[in-house]
Amino acid sequence: MSKNPLNKYKRLVIKIGSSLLIDAKSGSLRLDWLTSIVNDIAELKKIGMEIVIVSSGAVMLGREILGLRNKKLPLEKLQASASVGQIALLQAWGAQFNKYEINVGQILITPDITEQRRRFLNAKITISTLLELGAVPIINENDSVATAEIRYGDNDRLSARVASMVEADCLLILSDVDGLYTHPPQSEVKGEHIPLVKFITPKIEAMAGEAASHLARGGMKTKVEAAKISTLSGTDMIIAKGAVLNPIKDLANSKYTLFVANTCPKAARKRWILGTLEITGKIYIDDGAVKALLNGNSLLPIGVRRVEGEFSRGDIISIFDEQNVEIARGLAGMSEKQADIAKGKQSGAIIDLFEGITRTELVHADNLVLLNNSEKKQ
Repeated sequence: MSKNPLNKYKRLVIKIGSSLLIDAKSGSLRLDWLTSIVNDIAELKKIGMEIVIVSSGAVMLGREILGLRNKKLPLEKLQASASVGQIALLQAWGAQFNKYEINVGQILITPDITEQRRRFLNAKITISTLLELGAVPIINENDSVATAEIRYGDNDRLSARVASMVEADCLLILSDVDGLYTHPPQSEVKGEHIPLVKFITPKIEAMAGEAASHLARGGMKTKVEAAKISTLSGTDMIIAKGAVLNPIKDLANSKYTLFVANTCPKAARKRWILGTLEITGKIYIDDGAVKALLNGNSLLPIGVRRVEGEFSRGDIISIFDEQNVEIARGLAGMSEKQADIAKGKQSGAIIDLFEGITRTELVHADNLVLLNNSEKKQ
């Protein structure tokens, strides 16, 4: 895949729609297509790429299993269909990845996971850990419990939120079209394909049409909205045609639309931590901990001298050196009560102190931002 545009990325989120996974006539999985894309993903992993999948299809698959196809269903039956379909879908993914000795893990997301800080942090850590272990996280909106009022409504925007959360380099949306056109492909006016979008202007937004398939909840409009979320978060986004077998390998010889990120993921996350969250606590650390942070390490409780404020896991806290100078900010990995008890202690001793604690960082390096005065010391 030497010409493949994905080769330059290290962490990739792939969004796969229902119309690609589910056969419209039979309502069953397109097993040949699933087999082919897993083969593609296995090849990407061989070159060291980390892959996260946002997979639709649970509701449609569950409807088929429960004999509820071609019926207008109330919310509770749609939720029941999702519950059954999620199991079948994950089993199908797992069976294919097992051929390559690749593990998968399921993450079911509702909107508050990416909007509430503690849920955000929990989901991010779980996904990051799966990637560290070489597994492929399979993510979907939790349709089995979501209501019409709280659901994202489409997996395009959900995938963009996930890409932002995991600081992906690129979001690949596999669709039933090969990118953005000046006019929707299904319209009467013949549109011109747009291979590159550097800025999402009102003109670009006006080009978006509706879903081409009855299986899809989103259309080009939601894909452009997803592109706004992604590019502002520092993640490139590609819309490509996914209906062919081996759709990722096919990218090397196919048309697609690339939306270019406005910044890099780390810079976007730094901006988010520094500028959009309320500071609820303060941590005062010794010189050894300061050196560790400057070397890119996490903040461990052993280097903490004092804890102030009231905060919970996932809240923003400020970090001060022995001269009471603020040197960093980050997302707390513990509450203030846990941090106060853990301060000055070795990591091994901390796990025994609190039930449910498996990670002992007070602030993980991925969730920590050094301030300018600290960066100048390096």
